[in-house]
Amino acid sequence: MGDLATAIDHLAAEDPSELPFNLIAEQLIDLHWQMARLQAEIGRRTCLRGSYN
Repeated sequence: MGDLATAIDHLAAEDPSELPFNLIAEQLIDLHWQMARLQAEIGRRTCLRGSYN
């Protein structure tokens, strides 16, 4: 979860008008995947998702 917080803080500190579009897109994709992993982890820890082993 620390990685997600760091990514959010990093994005919040930047001025998007100063960044190339491809860099913004890469950062948003990375943030999306970090959020998806966090949601999956929360689901596993709260038993909202079943274990499919």
